Amino acid sequence: MHPLIDVAALARLLRQDPPPVLLDVRWHVNGPPGIESYRRGHLPGAVFVDLDRDVAGPPGPAGRHPLPEPADFEAAMRRAGVSGDRLVVVYDDADSTSAARLWWTLRYFGHERVRVLDGGFRAWNEAGLTVTGEEPSVKPGDFVARPNRLPVLDAEGAAAVAKAGALLDARAAERFRGENEPVDPVAGHIPGAKNAPTLGNVGVDGRFLPPGLLRERFAKLGATDATDVGAYCGSGVTAAHEILALNLAGIPAALYVGSWSNWIADPTNPVATGDA
Repeated sequence: MHPLIDVAALARLLRQDPPPVLLDVRWHVNGPPGIESYRRGHLPGAVFVDLDRDVAGPPGPAGRHPLPEPADFEAAMRRAGVSGDRLVVVYDDADSTSAARLWWTLRYFGHERVRVLDGGFRAWNEAGLTVTGEEPSVKPGDFVARPNRLPVLDAEGAAAVAKAGALLDARAAERFRGENEPVDPVAGHIPGAKNAPTLGNVGVDGRFLPPGLLRERFAKLGATDATDVGAYCGSGVTAAHEILALNLAGIPAALYVGSWSNWIADPTNPVATGDA
């Protein structure tokens, strides 16, 4: 299944019976909480999913947004109405950063029918389509979490991909270089990683670039379908966006879920700075 859906196609699907399960996962690393945006207005029928609580486990040595326990994620998705055989469409504000993490997590836990609204809430709103503050009544779903359906990396695996393949760092360039680190206690990057900021995957409207342009972008970084490719960021959120962009480009890739926040939890792991 193609991982993206546009506004017009989603609007048509929402008129069907049953419509897809629609999940609003708006989130900002420094706040305000996404639920505030949801309450001000969301797509009709959308259920809010909290990225910190529902899509990740508690922060700790495994990272700021580690994988949730299967039972916890299963329960959260069932509360949101997710079932194994029903299409799920996820969205965020515009650029799919947090939506991609929910897309990836659902796929990792075995849901095959998940799509991301390209352009998110902004694209829907700009199309003049209905927005509501009404929270829907949700019939619980029957989703069963079956982990390990997508490849993941740990710190050792990330180091290996950086050495022999292409490990992409999805953070902004100044964080990669170690010039500015607003979130984690140590600045820098994994030695051998290549900087590929997430915002380079989308246009100014938040929609993903065409697959051909994405392939060109990643090829310049040494990431092709003939190499081992992995992605990381600060905590495994924007790196999931990188995985989605790589998917659109036809390049299989593994997510280092713990990402930089897990890497630096071990003081023996080396840290690089600068552009190299």
